Amino acid sequence: MIDPVVDLQWVREREGRVVLADVRWYLDGRSGREAYEKGHLPGAVFVDLDRWLARPGSPAEGRHPLPDPQVFAEGMAAAGIGDDDTVIGYDDAGGVIAARLVWMLRATGHDAALLDGGLTAYEGKLVTGPTARTPAVFTPRPWPEDRLADIDAAADGSAVVLDARDRSRFRGDAEPVDPRAGHIPGARNLPCRENLDDKGRFLPVSQLRERFAAVGVEEGGDVVSYCGSGVTACHNLLALEHAGLGTGRLYPGSWSQYSATERVAETGD
Repeated sequence: MIDPVVDLQWVREREGRVVLADVRWYLDGRSGREAYEKGHLPGAVFVDLDRWLARPGSPAEGRHPLPDPQVFAEGMAAAGIGDDDTVIGYDDAGGVIAARLVWMLRATGHDAALLDGGLTAYEGKLVTGPTARTPAVFTPRPWPEDRLADIDAAADGSAVVLDARDRSRFRGDAEPVDPRAGHIPGARNLPCRENLDDKGRFLPVSQLRERFAAVGVEEGGDVVSYCGSGVTACHNLLALEHAGLGTGRLYPGSWSQYSATERVAETGD
C-alpha cells in the first residue's frame, strides 16, 4: 500500500493512473460542492462527506457515524472510483477533512493518500464545474473491527487516546457544536492542524514522531484517535502511519457521542 501522504510531483508522475477526490466540507455550513464547482484541481471528482462518508447523526452515535458499507460503495462507484483505483484526496484545510475518505479507503484495503498541501499545493489554473467520470464497480467491504474503537475502548484507559481538536476545545474553554465542553478523561491533546507547517504541508517525519512521542505514543502501540465527530481524527491516524508508528484505531462517535452521555468529562490541560 502506498504511503498515506504524497506530493503533487508524485501525482503528476502517475497522471491518468490516479483519481483525485475533492472532499471539501465546512463546519460553518458553507457548501463544499459549491466551493468545488467554483474551482478544483483538473480531473478531480467531488465526494460529499455528509452523503457518502457518514450516515445521519444522532446523540446516540455522534454527528458523523460511519456509513453503511453499501452506501460508501455506492458513492465511490457513482464518482467513478473503482475497486482497483488509487485515490488521492484533498481539501483546502491541509487534508483534515479529506483524511476521512483516505482513512476509509485504506482501512478497507484500497490504495489512497492525502495530497500534501491540498488545493494550495497546485499553482495552475483551477477547473470550474463538475468532472464526470464513468461509473465504476466498487465492492462493499465491512469496516474492520481492528481499526475501530467504541466509546468503552476510548474511555477505559487501556490505549493512548488522542484528541485531534484544537486546544481550546480540548481544555473546555468553549464548545461551539457539541452538548458539553471538555474531553475524555485521560486523553492527550494532539491538534491535527499542528501536524502541518505554515504552508499546510505535513511536518517532516522526524518532527511528527517527536509530536507523537511527546503524548506517549510508541511504535506499534495501541492508539485511539477521536475529535468532534470522527472526521479530523483521521488526520492524526494518517500522520501516525506516515511517521511509521502504526495504524491506530478510530473512535467514530468521538466527542459528539461521548458528550451526549452522562460519562465523566475532564477540562483543562
